[in-house]
Amino acid sequence: MSLTGSMSTIKNIINLLDQWAPAAYSEDFDNVGLLVGDASKKCTGILVSLDCIEEVLDEAIKEKCNLIVCFHPIIFSGLKKITGRNYVEKVVIKAIRNNIAIFALHTRLDNHPEGVNKILIDKIGVVSSKVLIPKPSGIKKLSTYVPSEQSDAILDALHKAGAGAIGNYTECSFTLEGTGRFRGKDSSNPHLGKPLEKKQISEVQIQVVFESHLKNSIENALIEAHPYETIAYEIYTLDNTLSSVGMGRIGTLNKPMKEDEFLSFIKNKFNPESIRHSPLIGKDIKTIAVLGGSGSFAITDAKQQNADAFITADLKYHQFYEGEKDLLLIDVGHYESEQFTKKLIFDYLIKKMPSFAVVLSRSKTNPVNYF
Repeated sequence: MSLTGSMSTIKNIINLLDQWAPAAYSEDFDNVGLLVGDASKKCTGILVSLDCIEEVLDEAIKEKCNLIVCFHPIIFSGLKKITGRNYVEKVVIKAIRNNIAIFALHTRLDNHPEGVNKILIDKIGVVSSKVLIPKPSGIKKLSTYVPSEQSDAILDALHKAGAGAIGNYTECSFTLEGTGRFRGKDSSNPHLGKPLEKKQISEVQIQVVFESHLKNSIENALIEAHPYETIAYEIYTLDNTLSSVGMGRIGTLNKPMKEDEFLSFIKNKFNPESIRHSPLIGKDIKTIAVLGGSGSFAITDAKQQNADAFITADLKYHQFYEGEKDLLLIDVGHYESEQFTKKLIFDYLIKKMPSFAVVLSRSKTNPVNYF
């Protein structure tokens, strides 16, 4: 799906973003999606930014953009009053006064297979990586029964809707042949047989898995493709984790580095004012774990998966002890670990809307300064 400038409402653009980074990818604690504004309005332009502060709003006004797509949500916890007493309320008031909508992605991109952490691990030069903490309960399973001669057509419809994608494989399914029996009421309109007639036909049971956020699309595809007046099917959530979606990534360098060499390498890649790190562990660095933003909760996961170094941000004093002699903890800074994200969003929108006014914000929104 792509859009042209003349047809784009804010809702159209939200639909594009939802397809790319579904709401199901976000964490329960987060506040993502449309935070301010009317989705039915025509979009005059999009400004892409990491944060949405007052300086960014001024930039949107200057560029005649009435939609800001940002990474961090400006509204995170509930607002009981909007009086302009702090920077959050000032932004909300100014956005409303200027008819500017604000849409935030945040943990949708933290958990995204090609999101924040994929960019980080790629910047380090890890060619092959996997998710550090896969997201639980992200998979559902459909089981349904179809006439044998139409099973291929129904499977094709389900696959086109996104069912059957498992890791590096697509169009995965399991089928089992059997006999279906039914008898309609006098008001029924059966695909095979007549009302009140007891019928026995050759059927195929189809089983496919799919990502949870595709449930409506999968159901609609089944209903449209299935010939029966009444369709027997089951959809249930699996305990399996979704291995391609989740927080952080871990992978291995082609060539190990000495610790001091690795720290210099990271400083060059992320360009922070300084790097904070735990005591050196006295071994070469080969297996790397990353988690953009505040990632202290993943220290144990990085250790359990035998990472030599864990790159993240916002580590507290005592958390630097948690590496012990097993793991080198590296804090590159919150902004620095997520600085590439706005370009990721910008590139996606430009690809989908090549003729539309999409502007990459020039505002540096990092609130941390060094003396």
